[in-house]
Amino acid sequence: MRRRRPGCTARGTVRSSGRASGSAHRTGRRSAESPGTFALGARRTVFEAIRSGSATRVLVSRGARPTEGLRDLLAAAEAAGVRVERVAEEDIDRLGLQDHQGVAAIVRAPRVLDERDLSRVPSDENGLAVVLEGIGDPQNLGACARSAEAAGASLLVIRKRRAAPVTPAAVRASAGALLHLPVARVANIPRAVERLQERGYFVAGLDQSASHDIHDAAPPPRPLALVVGAEDVGLSRLTREACDLLVAIPMPGRTASLNASAALAVALFGYALRRSGWAGLQLGRCYDGPAGVAQSGSASDL
Repeated sequence: MRRRRPGCTARGTVRSSGRASGSAHRTGRRSAESPGTFALGARRTVFEAIRSGSATRVLVSRGARPTEGLRDLLAAAEAAGVRVERVAEEDIDRLGLQDHQGVAAIVRAPRVLDERDLSRVPSDENGLAVVLEGIGDPQNLGACARSAEAAGASLLVIRKRRAAPVTPAAVRASAGALLHLPVARVANIPRAVERLQERGYFVAGLDQSASHDIHDAAPPPRPLALVVGAEDVGLSRLTREACDLLVAIPMPGRTASLNASAALAVALFGYALRRSGWAGLQLGRCYDGPAGVAQSGSASDL
């Protein structure tokens, strides 16, 4: 074993001057500080990590351009009591982060809920949850989370297997939204849907083969859960059967195709407009039976 020369620090530590040593975080995106942390880059994502309370320290390149956004980030870090270290650009490069914009944060991994936690989710009238079945691309997961959080969702449910987990790539794609949004990983999506229904949620599934579209009706005055499936296969049969209603997004174009995150954004904000009274019928007057089966009411009831 080689002896360390006097005055040298251990590899992978941060020197007292604030400069990270050459091999700090040499495993890439994972932080060397503890197994429950990882590194994130890019100013917007780091800013959201600070706001969410997840950031344990922030690294800023000495050559970073002092924009207003950077000043806001540093002010947020100071207000939150997060340590800021000025380091060389290459020290951030060694974290394995792409397009980090001269800023990185060491972040505590968000706590992930499980199926048992669904029995305790908020169930107020304006509650909103998003359920993703089989979204395998972390970029798509992040984009879905970004739309869900922006629309005011208080819960994101994802599948444990054959689906993307919450990773640094997904957090980056979400612009930090995954650090704000509670996430539950479950083994069985249909059972998770039933748990939400037990909490009073009305569950609508996006299915392009549905006989009703999102313009047909407004959701009832109950918490709402939207379910989105993988782009290639959509919702499973059991999940479709578990939903209270199946709706399609009208697409007059020739391709008639949206990726999962785009479809979710359309549905989320479409329903948000209807909830605010912009348009639509009261869903409780129109649907009171199996998924996608109209019971009463029509557009003339407006």
